[in-house]
Amino acid sequence: MPRSIAITGATGFIGGRIAVRLLGAGYAVKALRRSSSPPKTSPEPSIHWVHGALEDAESLQRLVEDVNTVIHCAGVVRGTTQQSFDTVNAAGVRRLARICAKQSPAPRFLLLSSLAAREPSISPYAASKRKGEQVVADLSEMIRWAALRAPAVYGPGDRALLPLFQLMSRGIAPILGPKEARFSLLHVDDLAAAVLHWLAADCSQRIYELDDGRTGGYSWEDTVNTAEALRGKRVVRIPVSAFAMRRVAAGNVSLARLFGYAPMLTPGKVRELRHCDWVCDNRELSRAIGWKPQVSLEAGLRNMLDWNDE
Repeated sequence: MPRSIAITGATGFIGGRIAVRLLGAGYAVKALRRSSSPPKTSPEPSIHWVHGALEDAESLQRLVEDVNTVIHCAGVVRGTTQQSFDTVNAAGVRRLARICAKQSPAPRFLLLSSLAAREPSISPYAASKRKGEQVVADLSEMIRWAALRAPAVYGPGDRALLPLFQLMSRGIAPILGPKEARFSLLHVDDLAAAVLHWLAADCSQRIYELDDGRTGGYSWEDTVNTAEALRGKRVVRIPVSAFAMRRVAAGNVSLARLFGYAPMLTPGKVRELRHCDWVCDNRELSRAIGWKPQVSLEAGLRNMLDWNDE
């Protein structure tokens, strides 16, 4: 049987990049999509698309049939309630993992989690990601699984961090966390490379953290200094207070309830942004699969933006 992989979230930023790298490495790729028509921005025309959703067990069954591995990238990052996150980030993982466990043989299962899962009490999103990890851990006797906890991921196609980096490239840097905060970053191509290394290795039944290899992570000042070096000009730092962020987040939640949309900036997201320790450690993953990050923050940002833009 050819090396065949099923992936969820392939129409998104991270899942799409991983799907392209899988195809380039010679894997046959099946991917889940909600729309019955081909995606307008399909990462590759050679992907075999399966119409369905994480709520639909029948489509998940079709997705995982005759594959060696399932890579679960789909997730919800916007919402106001615990249920709005759990529906996909926990219940969706459970449904997919249990269907995998019933296959003979059961495919390997890789969960793309988040570093936020390390602090489940900080936000509904973080709690949902921890629940998703626990779901696959509870099936350890039935499936070979692993979870990758990534920090903030950036790169081509990113919509979350891109506005912030674009502002920095134009000379303005909103400082959204405390001075003492430190965080890791990861380029999407390094994350995709880690997935390929995991596929070639024989490690399972555990959770790994990964980042771009910078020991101790970054401070906000480190990040702005990198932007200044690329721009060749000063970047103005604009500290944003916790009070202001909480007020905006509260207003955003009220508007979301009124107009029926899923907001990004919520009180939980503010707590995530202002948490002081989002630093990863690559050593366990590197020892297990032989992967090492290749893209520095400077190189990643240089390729992402025109730093000569006035």
